[in-house]
Amino acid sequence: MKYLFTAAIVAASLIACNSNDDKTTETAGTTETKEAGHDAHASTTTAVEMPPMPEVPAGAKVFFVNLKDGQSVKSPLKIEMGVENIKVDTAGTLRPASGHHHLLVDVDSIATESVVPPTDSLHHYHFGKAQTSAEIKLTPGKHTLVLQFADGIHRSYGSKLISKITVDVKQ
Repeated sequence: MKYLFTAAIVAASLIACNSNDDKTTETAGTTETKEAGHDAHASTTTAVEMPPMPEVPAGAKVFFVNLKDGQSVKSPLKIEMGVENIKVDTAGTLRPASGHHHLLVDVDSIATESVVPPTDSLHHYHFGKAQTSAEIKLTPGKHTLVLQFADGIHRSYGSKLISKITVDVKQ
């Protein structure tokens, strides 16, 4: 039952993040799922067993390239995201030693293997096209920024691949 629920959330995440043709392809070490949008998946109720989470390579980490904890900044704020010993890749394809960024603003990190919500909002930015920089608007005051890395099907690597800082946005 846990897999059925998780599979439904993953499918919704893939739809929200990528609009492509309907197909699933598996190759050595890679699982790729492409969906044609909300309507195409709405009638599908097939249970899918989730593949295991890719292992986090030794020494892998994510970090803010241009920001330091406690830094004073102005809005809009340029965010540069970095990684070491892991590859930034597009969402929708599960590959070993890879994933994509999520930025959570004033929100706690996402537990390991939990699916990161598929929405872009003022508190959650999704970078499923392998982006490593963005510009965001923040209100004046202190904000917690959490850089959360997720695998190709949006499952969080949890505390293994996270960077958390606080910035003070000045007017």
